[in-house]
Amino acid sequence: MERVLKDDAVQEKGERARMASFIGAMAIADLIKTTLGPKGMDKILQSTGRGRNVTVTNDGATILKSLHIDNPAAKVLVDISKVQDDEVGDGTTSVVVLAGELLKEAEKLVNMKIHPMTIIAGYRMALECARDTLLQKTMDNKENTDKFRTDLMNIAMTTLSSKILSQDKEYFAELAVDAVLRLKGSTNLESIQILKKPGGSLKDSFLDEGFILDKKIGIGQPKRIENAKILVANTAMDTDKVADIEAAEKQKMREKVQKIIGHGINCFVNRQLIYNFPEELFADAGILAIEHADFEGIERLALVTGGEIASTFDNPESVKLGHCKVIEEIMIGEDRLIHFSGVAMGQACTIVLRGASEHVLDEAERSLHDALCVLSQTVNDTRVLFGGGWPEMVMAKEVDELARKTPGKKSHAIDAFSRALQAIPTIIADNAGLDSAELISQLRAEHHKENCTAGIDVITGSVGDMQKLGIQESFKVKQAILLSATEAAEMILRVDEIITCAPRRREDRM
Repeated sequence: MERVLKDDAVQEKGERARMASFIGAMAIADLIKTTLGPKGMDKILQSTGRGRNVTVTNDGATILKSLHIDNPAAKVLVDISKVQDDEVGDGTTSVVVLAGELLKEAEKLVNMKIHPMTIIAGYRMALECARDTLLQKTMDNKENTDKFRTDLMNIAMTTLSSKILSQDKEYFAELAVDAVLRLKGSTNLESIQILKKPGGSLKDSFLDEGFILDKKIGIGQPKRIENAKILVANTAMDTDKVADIEAAEKQKMREKVQKIIGHGINCFVNRQLIYNFPEELFADAGILAIEHADFEGIERLALVTGGEIASTFDNPESVKLGHCKVIEEIMIGEDRLIHFSGVAMGQACTIVLRGASEHVLDEAERSLHDALCVLSQTVNDTRVLFGGGWPEMVMAKEVDELARKTPGKKSHAIDAFSRALQAIPTIIADNAGLDSAELISQLRAEHHKENCTAGIDVITGSVGDMQKLGIQESFKVKQAILLSATEAAEMILRVDEIITCAPRRREDRM
């Protein structure tokens, strides 16, 4: 075999390859484990590139995205956390921790000389059992709007309680629920804009109905327009300065401006610069001209006001204009912004975040984005579960019973799956500095009673009633965690050889 591969290729077989996979995956899980739960800690990520950017976060996906990882198995875990983030928005840490625990248990079984395929078969059975259990235990209040809103509030508060916004979680949960209910069931978060403005405290954040563009109104232009007709464009509005050309250019620009005014608009938003000359022409016509609106800004503005981005102005009838009731200038902190209210797309809104520094604002935005994602998924799939380690204990109990009924070596794997599930409440308790062994054994005893709603109450440090405390999670998030973690663990378990290829050498071209 040595002759087949090129000189620098490295090959690890059998036990060594499996060890390398297990160790890499478990190292990643251990790294991120401390950020789990309401008392999880944050990590500081510092880039070594220009500017040495610093990120302070406890969002699993953000941490793993920023790491450059060499170990192939660890990369699989980074991928599942990314997918979890894109798919449901929350549970990015849990999914990696669960996969890590499943592998930790699998390693013990492999050392007992149980074949990886047997372990995978056992995990598959356990997964089916756990998923069915969850399905039976879900609650659904979509018929009753008040109850459903309470569910959404609880889910938002549970999601936010492990983030930087945990101090004001009622306030931000209210913001997030209001924003998501305006979407009326769509999961497109494009129409919820999040603006970050340093200054003030997090409590000063607010939800604004309408759209806010981070631009100033030009000189000599109307400061307030009612019943606005808006043309959103991406076109060059600059003229040449050379003397002979200037007159011709000015004439050309004047014609262009006339064409634009001919659309019967009173507000013109352009992505590119607008020079002084066309700006004067617009001001004379009483049209508000906004230049250099960044691309995300104009894309979203077009979407929200119901217009389209235009770049040619020859046939006005084919251009779709945007509409809104009032455009005016507002002040937030020290900055002036342009506020579009009464927009065509009723579900649009802007959440303005205030905070002490850029880092706080970035983390607040990530936290809020997680909450918005989870809520928009829950509005579509209205099933909810209790939180605080309750679902894991319920699943572990059923999986345990399945292990007792199953003959053969598979039962060891099923048993291992149940231990891995219990690791999540254990870690939540450990992160809060509680005695996890004591708490988990109490929880297990509680869960042998009928219709138990017990979970870990991190605040009082004891077993609490999740129904009274209102700690709830979305079923969709839990299901995604379960499926992704098990599949990732399976994939890593199947490995028995790692071949690292040699890079192509550059020939000396001298």
